[in-house]
Amino acid sequence: MAIISEFEEEQTETQTKVAPPSESSSSLKAEKKEVKLEDDKGKAGGSKLVPNKGNGFDLEKYSWTQSLQEVNIMIPVPAGTKSRDVLYEAKAKHLKFGLKGQPAPIIDGDLFQSIKPDECLWSIEDQSAVSILLTKQNQTDWWKSLVKGDPEIDTQKVEPEPSTLTDLDSETRRTVEKMMFDQRQKQMGRPTSDEMQQQELMKKFMEQHPNMDFSKVKMMN
Repeated sequence: MAIISEFEEEQTETQTKVAPPSESSSSLKAEKKEVKLEDDKGKAGGSKLVPNKGNGFDLEKYSWTQSLQEVNIMIPVPAGTKSRDVLYEAKAKHLKFGLKGQPAPIIDGDLFQSIKPDECLWSIEDQSAVSILLTKQNQTDWWKSLVKGDPEIDTQKVEPEPSTLTDLDSETRRTVEKMMFDQRQKQMGRPTSDEMQQQELMKKFMEQHPNMDFSKVKMMN
């Protein structure tokens, strides 16, 4: 009986030492958890930057703007800079620009998308800045950054200049017209141009093979 009594006393002491969490500490933990979830949510979503007036971005050493067809870069340089001082190399997917005598290039990285090097050029403006004009290979997309690794802009906030399809070259105009047609078709629940082409091919195939079973083939209206 003495052993049981001692055991009950030990249990009572243990229960006294382990106190239940108070309401204030529980609510504090809940608040911390909510804050952490919000922080994680912000990190997961990432942050996009608002583009400048030229639909590009202003960085510390240069700024860039863009249209659907071209990208223009403005790089401040020391007054009196001459053409012979410039180091410039443009490849389909890479751009390098610097000045002789400087320890490192001002720009040296892979471009956000490909360009047409033969249609790119640069010039010195008022001997205080270098302007680089890049012609995009894909002229239907907005760039999120000039080179990969740079801060990215929110292309949903780009404000293109008013233009008409006649301003575009024939290839780009056909691409844009196709995209606009497909978008309208999707909004009306109708097949896109590619789906219509596939249906036409299937119809021809079915006519050429009347003995085959096409009962499980679904055709869109």
